[in-house]
Amino acid sequence: MKQTFILTTAMFVLATLLSGCGDAGPDTHGTHDEAPVSASVDHDDHDSTSDGHDDGHDEAEADLVKLTADAAREAGIETATVIEGAIAQSLSLPAEIRFDADRVANVSPKVSGVIGRLYASEGDQVSRGDTLALIQSRELASLKAAYLTAQTRESLASKALAREEKLFADKITSEADLQNARAEFEAAKADSDAAENELHAAGVSHAALDRIATAADGDNANAYLTAPIAGTVVRRTVTLGETVSAGDAGADPLFTLVDDSVVWADIAVYKQDIGRIRIGAPVALKTDDGDVLAQSTIAFVLPVINETSRTATARVIVDNPDGSLRPGQFVTADLSVGAPESVLRVPESAVQLVEDRPSVFVPVEGGYAPRAVMTGTKSGGFVEIRSGLDAGETIVTRGAFTLKAQLEKDAFGDGHGH
Repeated sequence: MKQTFILTTAMFVLATLLSGCGDAGPDTHGTHDEAPVSASVDHDDHDSTSDGHDDGHDEAEADLVKLTADAAREAGIETATVIEGAIAQSLSLPAEIRFDADRVANVSPKVSGVIGRLYASEGDQVSRGDTLALIQSRELASLKAAYLTAQTRESLASKALAREEKLFADKITSEADLQNARAEFEAAKADSDAAENELHAAGVSHAALDRIATAADGDNANAYLTAPIAGTVVRRTVTLGETVSAGDAGADPLFTLVDDSVVWADIAVYKQDIGRIRIGAPVALKTDDGDVLAQSTIAFVLPVINETSRTATARVIVDNPDGSLRPGQFVTADLSVGAPESVLRVPESAVQLVEDRPSVFVPVEGGYAPRAVMTGTKSGGFVEIRSGLDAGETIVTRGAFTLKAQLEKDAFGDGHGH
């Protein structure tokens, strides 16, 4: 589906851009006008060499996607110089995308009460600190009342102690009265601190403490459930008017939030391959069709073998800013194993099958032409080029599939097949 969407969009862009790339002027050698073309496919003359190419490679004008430099930029075509790079033997293993456990938050009530309002639903994106639900709680109201009482008692005890200290200094009161006043203050302060800690445990912040005494009627019973992380609400188990209890170990969390901007790819490594896996080795995650979804490296290998599957787990931590990798998704992990060697390599996406031969697209005068190559080892999103290219040459690294599709489209449009 992803490839079909990209193809459809790119073909539309190319069709629009390429309509102006052909020779729309009158034909000075015939009696008919030459219509603009996006690709030229000459089936009457399949020469193995092309004029203007002295490097010995085969780029014939028979297969050419005509495209100006400006049109190529508009279509998203990108090129790069072929260089040597490290590549090792590869190992293809199954992998499953999972949530990063450090980026998952279960939100449960800190006080018992009734759900008075819901602010978030499943699928909603929330920021840290956003309100998820309002709980109307008698328990919280009682805790705040106890806090206010303790605060008043502490204030009175503090004033009494100050008075006794002055009287003692003036030799009016006894030391015993002073000690009693000091003990009353210490007890009152301890009760006040305990009441404050109870409120903090119930989710009341330091800033909110100062507002308790001046709160409107009923507000001191309101507990706000907030998001501890930014992410997506993937589960909500509560409904409006439902009674919820704090501290119930058997109860489901009211909300589950997930930040999937970073995910794990857990690779199932067979017992005989464990010794070949290196921490830091490049990994390319691919679809069943071979499309590269993401690239990263082995973060670590869990030292436990699953008794049922007889496999160990190698974990890859993958950046997922666009959310294209979804937990529960199964992919293929291509791992680099063994000692890497320096070879001529290109991105796998640059190699396309043209007339059933692995080929890359190279810039030529007037557009881009396919060139057959011999490929070798694939690893980490790259493929070795054993022949057909030289270091320093320029190839299409992005948009090769689009060029191939345009080439095939024009070939069928001529009524011929390649």
